[in-house]
Amino acid sequence: MQPGPLDFDGRIVIVAGAAGGGIGTTVTRDLAHAGATVIAVSRSQDNLEQHITPLIKEGLAVVPVAADVSNDEGIATAMKRAQDARGALHGLVNVAGAAAPATWMRATRVTRDDWRDLFRQNLETMFFMSQAVARQLTEDGRAGSIVSISSISGMNTAPFHIAYGTAKAAIVAATRTMAVELAPLGIRVNAIAPGVTATPASRAFVGEDPERDQKAIAMGRRALPEEQAGAILFLLSDLSSYITGQTLLVDGGLNLKWTHLDADNTSLFLENQEFRAAIKR
Repeated sequence: MQPGPLDFDGRIVIVAGAAGGGIGTTVTRDLAHAGATVIAVSRSQDNLEQHITPLIKEGLAVVPVAADVSNDEGIATAMKRAQDARGALHGLVNVAGAAAPATWMRATRVTRDDWRDLFRQNLETMFFMSQAVARQLTEDGRAGSIVSISSISGMNTAPFHIAYGTAKAAIVAATRTMAVELAPLGIRVNAIAPGVTATPASRAFVGEDPERDQKAIAMGRRALPEEQAGAILFLLSDLSSYITGQTLLVDGGLNLKWTHLDADNTSLFLENQEFRAAIKR
């Protein structure tokens, strides 16, 4: 039987940011079910034990790696584990990134340290992980696919979250440029831009409010992690073999309505009124 376009048998995919219990964990699971050997990277050993160990106990080909890929040492650790795994390196999913509640504030309050830290955690991690995987694929003479997670905040405005939104917009730009450079080598580079998604990380900002979701999102609800993972698998797979340099909005039509800003320009998804007041100081 001929392998299907969603068959990852014999392929190694690195997922940077695999153990948060949201999109990264879901795409790790789905890739392993599709036959891939997944190098599941997280800087948190506790998160690996909580979210990745159960996948291994299912018998899935998942290799847990405790490493911080925001620095060169962590990237080298992840790449070494990929080289030691059975199969051939095929791809990378850049999920790793962060935006703590304390990073929300007026643009006039953002310090250089705030700015640099968000760019390090989001843009730099994405770029240097992609660089490492592209180098290895080139050395191996193999084609491959890199998929990064931007954000709807990088596709439109991001009031009171300018550093994060700008870093996510820069991921879109980096994706396009890397796609041009790497296309002759058979390496495709794409991204997705999720809208509001029901993940453990998003719960720090977004409370349950179906009526608000109905008003703000064309499809009337937030995304499930599985729906973001499906888009990622598509871009990693041979189904998207003629797609590169693109950022796919996976937002249920939130961008079509873009009604989530209140009269004071704070997001209606920010349920905590004290938090909304604090970021406007």
